Amino acid sequence: MRKIRSLEPALLFTGALYSDSGIFESSKELLRNNFGEILFESLPVQWDYSLHYKDELGWPISRKFIFFNDMLDPGTIADIKLKTNEIEDAFSLNGKRRINLDPGYLTLAKIVLVSTKNYSHRIYLKKGIYGEITLIYYKDGIFKPHLYTYRDYQDKACIDIFLHVRGLLKKKLDS
Repeated sequence: MRKIRSLEPALLFTGALYSDSGIFESSKELLRNNFGEILFESLPVQWDYSLHYKDELGWPISRKFIFFNDMLDPGTIADIKLKTNEIEDAFSLNGKRRINLDPGYLTLAKIVLVSTKNYSHRIYLKKGIYGEITLIYYKDGIFKPHLYTYRDYQDKACIDIFLHVRGLLKKKLDS
């Protein structure tokens, strides 16, 4: 019989898409209240990979990542997605979201995102939530995408953010 290993250390993050920085700041407070202190917040970057969210979020759309300081039990990520959905709903107007919050977690080996949408590359977690490995860390010191990785997560600027926070996680684990 195989021995069960301990959890792989992980940091929770949320990717936010928004056009109103006030909505982002208000939602950030709710995220902090629910998930703890912020370890790192990326600078905003313009998100122009599609027009999919334009009618819902407005335009232009910005992207920011927030990484939380406390270690995460990855088994809780589906419940976290349900909570971020509630936060999105709290800021909705006339049935339209004004912020899109996509949680995931970072380990030394990978980036995992969660979604309410099923597809061939996603696995069911619980309560209608699916998970996918989005980026894999390779020994050459870079995160590389999967076949279905979103285009913005394949962008060098995005990968650089994850590499930076991976370094912060490594420091936390080494201390």
